[in-house]
Amino acid sequence: MQQAVYLDNAATTPVDPRVVEAMLPYLKGDFGNPASGTHAYGQVAARAVERAREQVASLLNADTSEIAWTSGATESNNLAIKGAAFANAKRGRHLITVATEHKAVLDTMHWLETQGYTVTFLAPERNGLISLNKFEAALRDDTVLASVMLVNNEIGVIQDVAALGNICRARGTLFHVDAAQATGKLPIDLATLPVDLMSLTAHKTYGPKGIGALYVRRGVAVDCQMHGGGHERGLRSGTLPAHQIVGLGECFDLARREMNAEVPRVRAQRDRLWAALRELPGVRLNGDFGARVAHNLNIGIADCELPLSSLTDVAISSASACILGQASHVIAALGGDDVSTVLRITVGRFNTDAEIDFAASYLRGKIAACRANAEHKAAWTV
Repeated sequence: MQQAVYLDNAATTPVDPRVVEAMLPYLKGDFGNPASGTHAYGQVAARAVERAREQVASLLNADTSEIAWTSGATESNNLAIKGAAFANAKRGRHLITVATEHKAVLDTMHWLETQGYTVTFLAPERNGLISLNKFEAALRDDTVLASVMLVNNEIGVIQDVAALGNICRARGTLFHVDAAQATGKLPIDLATLPVDLMSLTAHKTYGPKGIGALYVRRGVAVDCQMHGGGHERGLRSGTLPAHQIVGLGECFDLARREMNAEVPRVRAQRDRLWAALRELPGVRLNGDFGARVAHNLNIGIADCELPLSSLTDVAISSASACILGQASHVIAALGGDDVSTVLRITVGRFNTDAEIDFAASYLRGKIAACRANAEHKAAWTV
């Protein structure tokens, strides 16, 4: 293999060439500002933006009026959590989230603690899933918002957001869901799901980086966090990047049309890789296997300190790309401190069976060599 096999699709995905083609006109001749409605340049851009809004809403079975553009899931999480907390502060100042959430949620919650809010950080079960009973018990009369991600970005487990949302709805608590890792991986129907706020991004779904959206159910109050022009119905100011928005719309439209065929193929490749690795001693799966997105494989390896820098022929990670080399708080929350190495392997749209077979053989060889080297060093120290 001349180039490393890319198996880090949870960190980011390559932009689908069809998405690039859709974006290009808005980087060239159709470069207008969507807010400049007095001339054709702006009108063309505005129509493209609204078509993309329809594409996003269609994937989620939502209304276009409920979709607001942001710069990505991190901003969407901040806007949803801070905006809802501040807008509903008179009702209460207690928030709930999970210890395995993305840092964009956890750090936002920690910041709100400095602003006089109280946050309950729930520990998941050993399989990464939340106990519904523990979640319900954590709700208080002054709980204004709970935030739970649909698909965990490291271990890929799928939380039962329908059940969690129903618990929140019964108690009058707003429910926010980070769905950055879920779009194109599993169906999302916001006409039936009891979700009030949902964070979205393009670059996990074969779209461009730097663009995302926030779903805000009609009637939900959210205070603006970025001022300066009143764009997006006053929810988020800033000149709309039409080319990126078109890319988000196109990649979500492709996900809607192709997900039913793509997911089984990706799952088969993931399972093929897992079948080759699970035979090795001391290799275990992190997180529940049944309640898991099709592309994710997160494994712990005992008695083998395998630096990622040594895996030059495969591109994988050990944790979220957003925590800058820190140890995984997700694996720690699962009680995974007894493993020497954690590998997050995420298959994607453009991986081939040949690449999967190569990666399986390559990783098996690297693990075996790592253990042989450890045994050799141990023999010399005796």
